[in-house]
Amino acid sequence: MSTANPSPLWQPDPERIAHAQITKFQAWAAEHHGAPSHGGYAALHRWSVGELDTFWKALTEWFDVRFSTPYTRVLGDRSMPGAEWFPGATLNYAEHALRAAGTRGDEPALLHVDETHEPTPVSWSELRRQVGSLAAGLRALGVRPGDRVSGYLPNVPQAVVALLATAAVGAVWTSCAPDFGARSVLDRFQQVEPVVLFTVDGYRYGGKEHDRRDVVAELRGELPTLRAVVHIPLLGTEAPDGALEWSALTSADVEPEFEPVPFDHPLWVLYSSGTTGLPKAIVQSQGGILVEHLKQLGLHCDLGTEDRFFWYTSTGWMMWNFLVSGLLTGTTIVLYDGSPGYPDTGAQWRVAERTGATLFGTSAAYVMACRKAGVHPARDADLTRVRCVATTGSPLPPDGFRWLHDEVREDLWIASVSGGTDVCSCFAGAVPTLPVYIGELQAAGLGTDLQSWDPSGKPVIDEVGELVVTNPMPSMPIRFWNDPDGSRYHDSYFDTYPGVWRHGDWITVTSRDSVVIHGRSDSTLNRQGVRMGSADIYEAVERLPEIKESLVIGVELPDGGYWMPLFVHLAAGAVLDEGLLNRIKRTIREQLSPRHVPDEVIEVPGVPHTLTGKRIEVPVKRLLQGAPLEKAVNIGSVDNVELLRFYEELARERG
Repeated sequence: MSTANPSPLWQPDPERIAHAQITKFQAWAAEHHGAPSHGGYAALHRWSVGELDTFWKALTEWFDVRFSTPYTRVLGDRSMPGAEWFPGATLNYAEHALRAAGTRGDEPALLHVDETHEPTPVSWSELRRQVGSLAAGLRALGVRPGDRVSGYLPNVPQAVVALLATAAVGAVWTSCAPDFGARSVLDRFQQVEPVVLFTVDGYRYGGKEHDRRDVVAELRGELPTLRAVVHIPLLGTEAPDGALEWSALTSADVEPEFEPVPFDHPLWVLYSSGTTGLPKAIVQSQGGILVEHLKQLGLHCDLGTEDRFFWYTSTGWMMWNFLVSGLLTGTTIVLYDGSPGYPDTGAQWRVAERTGATLFGTSAAYVMACRKAGVHPARDADLTRVRCVATTGSPLPPDGFRWLHDEVREDLWIASVSGGTDVCSCFAGAVPTLPVYIGELQAAGLGTDLQSWDPSGKPVIDEVGELVVTNPMPSMPIRFWNDPDGSRYHDSYFDTYPGVWRHGDWITVTSRDSVVIHGRSDSTLNRQGVRMGSADIYEAVERLPEIKESLVIGVELPDGGYWMPLFVHLAAGAVLDEGLLNRIKRTIREQLSPRHVPDEVIEVPGVPHTLTGKRIEVPVKRLLQGAPLEKAVNIGSVDNVELLRFYEELARERG
């Protein structure tokens, strides 16, 4: 695995290494906390997992985390699940997110961009004022620490203000994007019983206005715990009866009051894609997110006050929460509300240009779509300020690395990152001081003892295994909502290897400490005992211009056999004739191996996704094994249920 890429695609120059925050942190931690002063990132990482308590103590000092009351020790109980971080400490996430207002008052904290691509700034002092006003308004409505506050909102400044005001009060934030239908939203919000709902009247996407007032009316009717609904007139409509106006709650000029809460006090609830059963309602803590995001954004992403941080996301995805945390490092964050491909596929690159983004985050799927559409980012936009392009959502294929290198800039730091909603962070990814190898994530994150394990629980190098984390991370869930005995939380991550987090991905940790992600281990292909990642097949097949998208499933049959169909969604005008069929098989055989060639290639009307855009593999596998649709998938979590009926019907025909 590691010998396949002998020379790096990119190497940071000595000046970049010297100026990186992580380099400065290492020198400081060596002087004050016994970290190794030599040996670069590898030595620092070994120290960070070997001396976990000292590492996190050093990190809070380096970033000047303000504890309202001090902690008694860094790590109380270390066991997973249930590790206890910084017992005794109190603090407030929102206070840290607004800290830069003191020195950067008139500079932009937020740059809001819609499909016109015209950036609208919100200054640090204005953001702080609005949060102060709204927090006072929430308290006047009777919102108390621990109460839930929900947002049915696009990626607009009001969503950031609402999140920070909620955190300032010590309440618990949760959000869904307005393209979610009523059932999907209720599957999430009904679990946590919010007392306030912030909502828009609609949103704009793909050049069209989408009125959501009917959905909002349904949400109000189905959420009996609501004490207040706050109307944000994005499309300019009147507030419905009984709703409060956003402008009335945010017009006061008051300093924000920050409630000091325990380190493990809940900050927000995120939801797993919920492909089976109700979505898991994942609770993360104010302190855990604060320190984990300072580490990720301040050290790994190397963000500071001179940066502009743009990640294409919606409020229904953890990357939105991660983006908002850019404020912790004094960084200007870019909020883009609209379609990623409007008016054309290259649109996001122009947003990066117009906002002066220094770190541009997107999905691997978007990079591959640009490559396929013949987009030339550097030719058509001025991207000289972009230092790093980061990708997530799925593994970035080798062709994606090459394309970014060729079409954006040769001296481009490409950070493919992998983590999960479950920790709202990255297990592995960006390191500004390390080289980038094609198809590989640079390294595991600091404080994260990431390993690849075989089925017996033995770590393996340069071999495919299960992604495990053997030590606690501060942003691991404090619990799931409505999981009183913790059994659902335990079963989600800790039932395979007791006391060790198993994430459900196949990975290779290479002998140079880089990481390759192969896809989900629960939908992983396993032919004749050889495990294969679906991502490798998608990458090979989707290079063919006739293939719009594909889905490969491995189905264990009752007779002990194994059926591996490849479903292809064809581009307009393409036909699945003998010639294309042979080309698909030949491509897979030559680029991967004969073992990767599917048993059948089947044309489909489309590939189903979760609402956050991930291909749905496991539920399709369950359908093909004969499970009824309502048992195989949570229908509210799917972008197009009708597509799933096709697979259900296919299973029926095959008998």
